[in-house]
Amino acid sequence: MDLQSGYPYSLIRNGLPFNYPWLEADIRTDVAVIGGGISGALAAYALTRAGIPTVVVDARTIGLGSTAASTSLLQYEIDTPLHKLQEKVGIAAANRAYELCAASIGELESICKTLRFPHFEKKHSLYLASYRKDVAGLTKEYQARKTLGLKMDWWDESMVTDKMGFTAPAAIYSHTAAQTDAYLLSHALHQHNIHHGGAVYDRTAVVDMEFRPRSVVLKTAHGQQITARYLVIATGYEVLQYIKLPLLKLNATYAVVSEPNHAVEQWYQDCLIWETKSPYLYMRVTSDHRVLIGGRDEPFYNPARRDKLIHRKAAALEKDLRRKFTELRFQPEFKWAGTFGSTEDGLPFIGTFAPMPHTYFALGFGGNGITFSQIAANIITDLIQGKKNPDADIFSFNRKIRN
Repeated sequence: MDLQSGYPYSLIRNGLPFNYPWLEADIRTDVAVIGGGISGALAAYALTRAGIPTVVVDARTIGLGSTAASTSLLQYEIDTPLHKLQEKVGIAAANRAYELCAASIGELESICKTLRFPHFEKKHSLYLASYRKDVAGLTKEYQARKTLGLKMDWWDESMVTDKMGFTAPAAIYSHTAAQTDAYLLSHALHQHNIHHGGAVYDRTAVVDMEFRPRSVVLKTAHGQQITARYLVIATGYEVLQYIKLPLLKLNATYAVVSEPNHAVEQWYQDCLIWETKSPYLYMRVTSDHRVLIGGRDEPFYNPARRDKLIHRKAAALEKDLRRKFTELRFQPEFKWAGTFGSTEDGLPFIGTFAPMPHTYFALGFGGNGITFSQIAANIITDLIQGKKNPDADIFSFNRKIRN
């Protein structure tokens, strides 16, 4: 599937930082990971740290799937608000999902420090009520998060105006958030893994799988075989080629980033911004003082239709920004589109799928793809080591979702 197009900011800025070979001979390994984006890279990192020999393969050049199009916001907030998620999956599971997302931001910070990866910035996050009718729901959300012990503040309309310079009926100001560069982080993780005995092969498409009693054999388009004790599938939205179930809805999303602009004083603490309406608008300031805006999602039908809308959507996103920051200089420089999936409850799918033995899935969907990927890396590493992970059931394919 063609997952992104246009000129993704990180890809344009950083190009291809490393080259990886394609597989030219049959190999054996403990774990094979299909997918070299951020999900596969984090899974391989956790496995390698646990001393488990791991090989990553990707049909594309590393990072050029959904990861290249990521806007790299790190938030604990799931696309389904906590108070609504409690109704869908139960209070205990919903609370734990939010706790894990919050904890994963700190874990990602620790990983970046270990890698000496410079592109991680702690941030605050502002969740705006788009309309007055949304205030009641936002109040319930604030109360649910407060009960859980998440660190945040309630902003009324006057505080929003005073702090941000635009009007919104209310907002939640969260103290736990960050931003990174998912594309560069994927490469940094792969380089670390290679240095510690792992292997990464790109332009190596897996075209067939054979499930044996004690192993999985992967066959590549060039005729090579990978024999592994376990398989991790981290292909994101392309998972539908392996699982023929209605797991997710595909959507097209759009983003635009400005030329550098140091005059962002009216933007309080460079916080991440998003809102209650669906689809929601989100924005952040990059480390090199560019303004990045994303959103204007719509159902995904095919890449051609998605790509045809890039310029129109970028113009609409710029108007969205100007409604809030009327004096902010915004000169668009790069614009792009990506494809992402959403699940019924907003949670990822992590773990085993009965028809595919010795196989684990790391499928982080929605706006929390990176934090979900970190959660998946922890759970899958435990399961492969034969440990029971108490959180695995929350994200399993068999979980119950209430309507």
